[in-house]
Amino acid sequence: MTGERDSGDDAGSPPCFLHELDATGSPRVDPQQTLDVARWRKAERERLIAARLKLDPEYRAAQTLGIMQDLDRIIPFTSETIVSVYWPIRGEPDLRPWMQAKSAKGIRIALPVALALGQPLVFREWRLGAPMARGLWNIPYPADGVEVVPTVVLAPVVGFDPACYRLGYGGGFFDRTLARMTGSPLLIGLGYAHALINTIFPQPHDIPMNWVVTGADAPQCRPAS
Repeated sequence: MTGERDSGDDAGSPPCFLHELDATGSPRVDPQQTLDVARWRKAERERLIAARLKLDPEYRAAQTLGIMQDLDRIIPFTSETIVSVYWPIRGEPDLRPWMQAKSAKGIRIALPVALALGQPLVFREWRLGAPMARGLWNIPYPADGVEVVPTVVLAPVVGFDPACYRLGYGGGFFDRTLARMTGSPLLIGLGYAHALINTIFPQPHDIPMNWVVTGADAPQCRPAS
């Protein structure tokens, strides 16, 4: 990343770092670093999606089964639980059998709806046999489902790091949505083991998942703050 300073034996943080804060008291954002991160993420995103599409379908199915089993252990199912799932695209773990089974048992299920570019998602309740419409990128959503606020959000990951920061598709839908949600939903990222990278270079707007589940190893979680 450009903009990084070399460190020598006598280098270090100055005794006062107020010069590193903007007028609101927030850390200043380095425009060049932001641009570098965006370029790197774009290239890494393309690499990881291509690798995911090359995964053997039987491997994906086996890992998805493991993901479903982990979700059953992680999610606290109660009468108040509303789980936002997603409609799979581009080789993502396909949780449709899982959400159908949960709905049949009375668990409330929602699907995210992208109404427009640059706007937060909304969540509409889904039930077995619900009529579906098509949204952005032709992704189905419940045509007449009521809007709900999920208590659990399952978010597909393109990549993720050991701190459970999620690399998505670049539209910012999930981060924008999570930042404005009321309450504190349980955030669970879902992907395959190959998606683990050293860091996504998290930026101020990035929100870490509580868990990341791949079906391969024990679910990862971030430390409680």
